[in-house]
Amino acid sequence: MSDSRPIRSALISVFHKEGLEPIVEALKELNVTIYSTGGTQVAIEAMGADVVPVESITDYPSILGGRVKTLHPKVFGGILGRRGHESDVLQMEEYALPAIDLVVVDLYPFEATVASGASEADIVEKIDIGGIALIRGAAKNFQDVVVVPSMNDYGTLTEILQNGGETTLAQRKALAGRGFRVSSHYDTMIHAHMSGQRLESGDVDCLNLSVPHAQALRYGENPHQPAKFFGHLDALLKPLHGKALSYNNLLDVDAAVQLMEEFQHENPTFAILKHNNACGCATRPTLAQAYLDALAGDPTSAFGGVLIANRTMDLETANKVHELFCEVVIAPGFDANAFEVLAQKKNRILLERQAGALPSATVRSALNGYLVQQRDVAMEGSDAWTCTTAQAKPDSADDLLFALKLVKHTKSNTIVFAKDGQLLASGTGQTSRVDACRQAIEKAQSFGFDLKGASMASDAFFPFPDCVEMAAEAGVVAVIQPGGSINDQKSIDVCNNLSIAMYTTGIRHFKH
Repeated sequence: MSDSRPIRSALISVFHKEGLEPIVEALKELNVTIYSTGGTQVAIEAMGADVVPVESITDYPSILGGRVKTLHPKVFGGILGRRGHESDVLQMEEYALPAIDLVVVDLYPFEATVASGASEADIVEKIDIGGIALIRGAAKNFQDVVVVPSMNDYGTLTEILQNGGETTLAQRKALAGRGFRVSSHYDTMIHAHMSGQRLESGDVDCLNLSVPHAQALRYGENPHQPAKFFGHLDALLKPLHGKALSYNNLLDVDAAVQLMEEFQHENPTFAILKHNNACGCATRPTLAQAYLDALAGDPTSAFGGVLIANRTMDLETANKVHELFCEVVIAPGFDANAFEVLAQKKNRILLERQAGALPSATVRSALNGYLVQQRDVAMEGSDAWTCTTAQAKPDSADDLLFALKLVKHTKSNTIVFAKDGQLLASGTGQTSRVDACRQAIEKAQSFGFDLKGASMASDAFFPFPDCVEMAAEAGVVAVIQPGGSINDQKSIDVCNNLSIAMYTTGIRHFKH
C-alpha cells in the first residue's frame, strides 16, 4: 500500500483567518469537502466556498457560548479512524463517521491575551480545548491524516494543495511533529500562567521551557560545535548592520547589555567588553570622551571587542570608534551620520538597544540538569553601606559605586580599580583574590595609570589583609567589599593603620 494520501475532505477551525484564501481556493479546485463551524465557517463562505457545518454531522449546535463545537465522537472518529484497519473501517461505516483527511487549526491566542493585560475571565476563555484536541488527534493519526497546526503552516499546506493535494508519509509525520510542538508550547504557557510560578521566585517545582523561535548561529563556542539561539532577540536588540551574530558574540553582547543596565540613568557612559568582562568603562560629560577614556583602560584588549553606550551614537563618537577594529557596537540609537560611518565596515555588527526588559531569571545547564536562579538585580547605594573604619571617604563614594557596578559584572575572583568615573584596571577570573589584586595593579601600571586616590571594589570579602596592603601600597584610598569574613577585623585594622576607608555592603556579587 502506497504511503501517499489524497485530500478529499478537510476540517478547518482557525482563529486567524488571514492567509486562508489561497487554501480555500485550492480546496475548491480539488473539489475537497470542507467542514467548519462558527466564525471560520462564515469566513470561508465569504470566500465563495461551500461549507458543511459540523453541526450537520454531530446533530449538536455550538453550545456553552462556543466552548463546545467540534468535541464529538463523529468528528474525532472521522479524524482518528485508521483507513487500513478493518475494524476501524467497519465502525466508521456503522456510525456514519466522515473520513477527515485534513485538519487545519489555529489556536486561540492565549499568550497574546495574557500579555495584553486582559482579565482572568478573558484569559480563561482563550484556553483552546477543541483546537488542541483536533491537533493531537490528527497528529496521532498522521499515517492517514494531514494536520496544519497553526497559521505559520498555511504556506506549507498551500504548496501541497497546489501540487495536487496528495501527501507523503514523511510530509504528514513532519507536520504531526509540528502539531505536537504547538500543543506542547501552548500547554507550557498555560501551566506557567495558571501555576503562578516564576523561575526567579525559587518555588518552581517543574522546569518547563518552551521557546519556539530558533536562530541558527554560524557555529558554537568553537567551529566544530553546532549552535542555535532560542528566543526573541529583536525584542531587546534590533540588528541594523553587519554579519550574523555568533555564539561568542551573543555571550559578550549579553554581558555588555547587563553591565550597561547599571548605567542607564547615568551621564554618558561607554564600556568595552572582551570575553564577558569589561576591559574599559568610563562616565563623562560627552559620549565621545567616555569612549576615549574607556578605550584608554585597555586599548590592547579592546581590539575585536564589544562596545556599548547608554546614549545615542553621535558622529563625533562614531568617527573615533571607527578607528578601532571591533566586532559589535550597541547603542539605544544611531544618528544617521554616525550609522553611515560605522557601517563602512561591512562585517561590523550594529545593534540598537530596544526598550524591552531583561529576563528576571537565568538558566544554565550543569551536569545532567539545569541551574535556575533570579538574575542579580541588587545594587547597593551608598546609603546602604557601612563604614567599618575610623576614617570615611565621602568624596570616594561615586568611584566606589562605579567600581561596585563593574565588579558585579566581572568574572570572579575579581578586583576592580576605579577613579574619577573611569575603570583603571581589573583582575578577572582568578583563583586567588591576591592574584586578582596583583593582576589589576600590574595592568593599571602597564597602561600608565596612577592608582593614587583610586577606589577598589572586591566581589567577595578579604579572608586576609594582604589585598588591602597591596592596594594601599599602590595608592588606593577607599575599599568596598561585602564583608562577612571571620577575619574582617584584620583587614579593617590594616585600613585604619594606613588611613584607608573601608565600606561593606553585606551583599556578595559572585559571577562564575
